[in-house]
Amino acid sequence: MAYSIDSITDDCYEGTTCLINKLDIHDEGVLAQTEAAVVLAKLSYLDLHPIDGNLDLKHLCDIHRFLFSDLYAWAGQLRKVNISKKGTAFAPAEQIETMARACFGRISRIDFSSLSRSEFVAETADFYNTLNIIHPFREGNGRAQRAFFTVWLRAHGYDINFADMEEDEFMIATIRAAQGVMDDLTGLFDDSIVPYAATDFGFNMQQTM
Repeated sequence: MAYSIDSITDDCYEGTTCLINKLDIHDEGVLAQTEAAVVLAKLSYLDLHPIDGNLDLKHLCDIHRFLFSDLYAWAGQLRKVNISKKGTAFAPAEQIETMARACFGRISRIDFSSLSRSEFVAETADFYNTLNIIHPFREGNGRAQRAFFTVWLRAHGYDINFADMEEDEFMIATIRAAQGVMDDLTGLFDDSIVPYAATDFGFNMQQTM
């Protein structure tokens, strides 16, 4: 489902809810199909060739830019408009950078190696939920965030395959988490997070540090 937006002011073609894009596609359905195909190919590449970074806000922006730069001029940039989806209002645009830096700052101060698995899962769910509420980008937040968390988890000795999650179940869990009910999201992460064997993926953890 698309975000709630104002096509007059929010970077859409006049009279539509179709985002202005580099391919000049004016049909929202065609754009969605094209975007899905382009981003899926790039996600597959990222799984084996992760982008270097420090697991911070810039790293997340770099991932978003890689995924969406073929389509949108603002790929990798923090959004400048307010958006909502399925009754969830995300962080006001003017507060995104401050909130995101506070979130990443808190995470950087945690010694994850000292946590039990259940504590690690709870912190991961909370981190994921906080970034989801911030929703830093105009479009593509979920895909960029899942790609980032795959790298983040591997850097901490764990792995996850978001594609194995039931899409509607995960969406409902994120909606409930945004409303303050974390049980579903924490449970999904608990079921899905597994130990990471770097040699199985041709991935060097040092690339992310």
